[in-house]
Amino acid sequence: MKKITIILFVILTSWSTFSQDSDKREKIKSLKVAFITERLALTQTEAQKFWPIYNAYETEKDTQRKLGYEKRNQISEDITEAQARVMLNDLIKFERNRENLRIDFIENLLKQNVLPAKKILQLKTAEDEFNRKMLHEYRKRHGDKQEKP
Repeated sequence: MKKITIILFVILTSWSTFSQDSDKREKIKSLKVAFITERLALTQTEAQKFWPIYNAYETEKDTQRKLGYEKRNQISEDITEAQARVMLNDLIKFERNRENLRIDFIENLLKQNVLPAKKILQLKTAEDEFNRKMLHEYRKRHGDKQEKP
């Protein structure tokens, strides 16, 4: 635990030196891979099976997220009630697709015996913990920038 915290701290402190968003995304992705691998104590065999499935899931999740942003940007106050109903039905379908994406991902891990059920449960906790750490680091850095004149 202490080891990953130190590694995460060192990498995150160097994070601000990157100027391009894609570099930052790749660095964050690398941090996430290391964090989840360590947190779940993945064996080499498990990691070889798990990461391709997880990466495909993350790619689809990113696509869904972008689609969601586009849909939300289409909402305006001057739409008609009929247009609002159509958009609301689209939103419901979108939310169901997002839920089904996560459910399918978990079912695939189970059906293909990629990970034991216990590690699949731990995955959500590890993802949430990683996201909290990244948010904390972002807030810490963002707050530092606001305080400087």
